[in-house]
Amino acid sequence: MKIALFGYGKMGKMIEQTAIKRNHTIVAKIDVDTKEIDFSNIDVAIDFSQPDAAFENIKKCMEHNVPVISGTTGWLKDYDKAVSFCNEHKGAFIYASNYSLGVNIFFELNEYLAKMMKTLDQYKVSMEEIHHTQKLDAPSGTAITLAEGIIKNTDYKGWKLEEATDGHIPILAKRINDVPGTHSVNYESPVDSIEIKHTAHNREGFALGAVVAAEWIVGKTGVFTMKDVLNLG
Repeated sequence: MKIALFGYGKMGKMIEQTAIKRNHTIVAKIDVDTKEIDFSNIDVAIDFSQPDAAFENIKKCMEHNVPVISGTTGWLKDYDKAVSFCNEHKGAFIYASNYSLGVNIFFELNEYLAKMMKTLDQYKVSMEEIHHTQKLDAPSGTAITLAEGIIKNTDYKGWKLEEATDGHIPILAKRINDVPGTHSVNYESPVDSIEIKHTAHNREGFALGAVVAAEWIVGKTGVFTMKDVLNLG
């Protein structure tokens, strides 16, 4: 498989190593200074670029019939436009806030737990996420996805950073050197606590999931999620 990398930072380099181990070829490494892109030589694109570049990168791929895997966060105000553009051009597209296979199982566990906790008013939910100091957005896209999974299955109205009232989930975002990503969801009552937690030991899991998603999407048409890739629906 011939892969183009949009964005060649830490994640782009890790994806490159993972893809090569899985016998794929990196045919393009695209950053802000790239002027020309030969889309005819690309089977699939993986975008881990910047929030202000992601939507245009996705559009370019779809215009050239190249399926695209997007892992950039911070651009989701344009997500619905990307979905419409994909459908209009009969393209193929996956966005995930986190491509780790373990995290996507964690997303499912989070929703299942939220359904069970819905009627237990004595428990109050809170969340914590910890990432490396280079991470630009807070809370993380993964934390937002976890919060949305709880909101969808309970009576919570939304989420807020730090302390939250009026039916919102508080999310504490910490930035510590060399932490790839830790996310926890805690239900606290006067008598006990229930906590689920995912801890990434390195970035390899994120890279592997992105490459697995790229392998899966080739030859398909439509807008998908990691639920589709992992057959979790």
